[in-house]
Amino acid sequence: MKFISIANQKGGVGKTTTAINLSACLAEKGYSTLLVDVDPQSNATSGVGFSLDSGKSLFPVLIGEELLKDQIISTPYMNLDLIPANLELANWENQQHDPIESFSLFRKIFRESLIGTAYQYVILDCPPALGLLMVNSMVAADWLIIPIQCEYYALEGLAKMFQLLDNLKKLVSAAPNILGILMTMYDSRTNLSQQVVEDVRHHIPNLVFDTIIPRTVRLAEAPSYGKPITLYDPHSIGCMSYRKFTEEFLKKIK
Repeated sequence: MKFISIANQKGGVGKTTTAINLSACLAEKGYSTLLVDVDPQSNATSGVGFSLDSGKSLFPVLIGEELLKDQIISTPYMNLDLIPANLELANWENQQHDPIESFSLFRKIFRESLIGTAYQYVILDCPPALGLLMVNSMVAADWLIIPIQCEYYALEGLAKMFQLLDNLKKLVSAAPNILGILMTMYDSRTNLSQQVVEDVRHHIPNLVFDTIIPRTVRLAEAPSYGKPITLYDPHSIGCMSYRKFTEEFLKKIK
């Protein structure tokens, strides 16, 4: 069982889109996958077709009232399960009096609760704001994928993520390794997108995935229909890009 966090301190970079569609592509290939929505905004939850009032989330697990296995929902998609999110998750952050002591709580809960299950991949969709939810989600993971939008401030955002990881390694023994940086929302019509790709690959060539996720209407539409792109439009450019990314992901992680 491998734990992967999809994280970036910056919002709007394709983080949730990547979490949903990587999970769906893994499930499509026959891998038993658990998608965990750790963002109180619950976009991954609604993005696979569930309402925000399902009554299930990590919150009751974090406060010791319920078991993790009782929060898992089977999705309509073969091999893909979900732990939803809701706004209560934001309350948990506010209740922590010793933040550093709680950094490893997710890691402990997930690894103890999922022992003996059939999941091969656990994908955590982190909130974009730097806080205990994001830090816990990162510490819980073996590997980290950092999506970045092909825009002017991409390298600046990466520098902040690298600094966060360095700080985590000083505070806890179990910080994740970076599996790769995924460039998203690429617009072939603009020189800026191409320049960002070149700059990122120049500065950190060994960490960047070869696959680039384009900006497409179908990828943007799919969440509003509660479907991964593999179900919403399996023949679209966006779907083919995420399938290609998943193949690359599998080669790197094994």
